[in-house]
Amino acid sequence: MAGEDLSSSIFEPAPLTPLSKESITPARLIELAERIAAYTWKAGLPEWSWGEGVFMLAQSRYSQSIDEPMPAEVIRWFAENQHSNFLSGHVNNIAPGASAALLLGAGALDTTALCEKLLAWVQDFNSSTWASNGAIEHWPGGVWADTCYMVGTFLINYGTVKKDPKLIEDAGRQLIAHAEFLQNPATHLFAHGSHRGETIWAYWGRGNAWMALAAVEFLEAIQQFGCDTKVIEEVRENLAKQLVALAKLLPSYDVWDVLVDSQIENKGIIETSATAGIAAAFFRASDLIPEMKDDFLTVAWRALGGCLAYVDEEGVLTRTSAGTVLQLVPFGYSVIRNDRMQLWGQGLALNAISAALKHGLSDAF
Repeated sequence: MAGEDLSSSIFEPAPLTPLSKESITPARLIELAERIAAYTWKAGLPEWSWGEGVFMLAQSRYSQSIDEPMPAEVIRWFAENQHSNFLSGHVNNIAPGASAALLLGAGALDTTALCEKLLAWVQDFNSSTWASNGAIEHWPGGVWADTCYMVGTFLINYGTVKKDPKLIEDAGRQLIAHAEFLQNPATHLFAHGSHRGETIWAYWGRGNAWMALAAVEFLEAIQQFGCDTKVIEEVRENLAKQLVALAKLLPSYDVWDVLVDSQIENKGIIETSATAGIAAAFFRASDLIPEMKDDFLTVAWRALGGCLAYVDEEGVLTRTSAGTVLQLVPFGYSVIRNDRMQLWGQGLALNAISAALKHGLSDAF
């Protein structure tokens, strides 16, 4: 298209040098994780919403990765908020349920009533709107990638705790229904969302992270239970195609742009939280798709070193974009602020660190 607006991309700061192989040790990863978590709690988790949910699930996963109990801060947050500050009404408000389910499963806090309320909201057709193929809409008339993570991780983790494979399978079916709208059959990348039934083909980085992370969460959990093998195979195939496509698009500075295909108006505008989330998915997918293990690990370590270079001395994953509604033109993604701490950035950084620690350091560089 002629007349692209390059006014954002040409003034973007140059990317940082990725962390070296030698610097990524278990001790270094743990120090980074503890710094990230400490700063986040100091800054505060004020709302019952998706940022809080993404971060607390990630911190809980981190504790599991180093064989520690559920974080005391997470237990305290739910003890103080699950009754007085509980909020539903949008798919984003389901996100805290994933870590609530983990607390219940660990015996750290009884969140049964809360989880049942969240489940009732998700399953009530009067609560949210649904696309013709059964995909839960993020907004009426719009299917977004975000939903598969915000709702899916709750269904998966609560289904695991309840030993109810149907809930986990429901999350898998949402992944498939969303892919029908959002996964481009030619590029295999995921669009951010659709508007009034029309897919807007902008391959937003964090949206690709949400879809990939939800897919690996599903594939890991369903191994414990029986499930429609067609669902498993389709989710696995969609994930494999997506990750192969993303691997080819990782820039030399090892951080994906805000639109992962380096669309001209966004080229060089990096998105660290997306990179962290996608790195975590590559680590976890290397065990789920063993025929791609070596290739996936190579990308995972590169992206890990790339995004962790942006954790500052306070423990903030810098260059994380703010909450992003669906943009109707690609240029819209070039003007989203990325100059302050975001809870989802903190959580996705912990996701990447946890996946690396759980997987174990290797010679994948």
